[in-house]
Amino acid sequence: MTKIWTNSGDSHFLEPEDVWSSRLPKALADLTPKSQKDPDGEYETVTVDGQTFRRKLPSSAAAQFVDDGHKPKGVRDARARLGDLDKEGVWGEVIFPSLGMWASTFRTPELLKACMRASNEYALEELVPVSERYVVTGQVSTLRVEDALSEIEWLAEHDFKAVFLPTTPHPSAPDWHRDDWEPFWALCEEAKILPAFHIGTDPVDITAGGAGVVYRGPGGAVMNYTETTFSGQRAAMKLVGSGALDRHPNLNILISEGGATWIPFLGDRLLEGYRQHHQAVRPKLSRDPKEILMSQVYASFQHDETAVAAHDAMGYRNVMFGSDYPHMEGTFGHTQKTLETLFAGASDETTLRITQGAFYELFPHVPPVPDSTDVIQG
Repeated sequence: MTKIWTNSGDSHFLEPEDVWSSRLPKALADLTPKSQKDPDGEYETVTVDGQTFRRKLPSSAAAQFVDDGHKPKGVRDARARLGDLDKEGVWGEVIFPSLGMWASTFRTPELLKACMRASNEYALEELVPVSERYVVTGQVSTLRVEDALSEIEWLAEHDFKAVFLPTTPHPSAPDWHRDDWEPFWALCEEAKILPAFHIGTDPVDITAGGAGVVYRGPGGAVMNYTETTFSGQRAAMKLVGSGALDRHPNLNILISEGGATWIPFLGDRLLEGYRQHHQAVRPKLSRDPKEILMSQVYASFQHDETAVAAHDAMGYRNVMFGSDYPHMEGTFGHTQKTLETLFAGASDETTLRITQGAFYELFPHVPPVPDSTDVIQG
């Protein structure tokens, strides 16, 4: 068998637990997230920024998705990670934070601003230098727009190529479609920093059931997992409908892990609304909203059988594969089998576009992938 090399628009790295507390003054460090596991290991008590809640810990079910003897070694080790990627046939990858997913639970602006800078300094020191294959996302506070602006300037000065954004800003800040964020989008466009939205990052009341819990009862697990995808669709809709992407035609965005087939449908709906309710629409756009969505919004998927069809049958070219390393929803341990299934019967052009082409449009600085005829190792 020959290896199908791919780039990935979605992966995660687990930072050291003290990446914030070790770099912050004690008064702020004491407010950073801390957890205490129950003796039986089923639940933990978490404190963050003066709030306390209990949550059930993830099960070991992830093991069933990983081939025997093939465990991720690069979750915390950026150098060992390269070996994992080579075995899977993943070349370049967008790397999202793990601790940064806590950002929406903070309430103190000074704390979140300091934590985001600590994370960015850590990434610059420990992740970015390891390999040109890594597109490490910077982080900004969304508690205050002015803090996000100052941090995106810092990221630009240090040559970051992407910034992780939650699908909805902090509840105390304006939403993405508000004009308050216009200077932020302008800076991203000027600095060529890609806003990368990761699904499942809507702010939640962590004291009222925990992150990601929307539904309870029959079907709750599947419905809660499915629910996470909608926030990415809303983020794309806001940037199109508000005119942010229209005003910044050289600004692209990435919606990671949320699938891709929804883009053509959402484009149809936006276009219908814009056309049928044109008298009430503000602002007016220079292009139709479907064109803006289809050309400036990129979307990554991992297992979706319909994603390839979105490219071939619905004309959506900005489809990008994402491995979601090392999460249980991802393809680690079976990436090659997944790719073989997804692209069985697909043309070489389609396969190349989804595995490499769309990625390189966003990140042309990443070195080219190895020759596709390389034989799969062991």
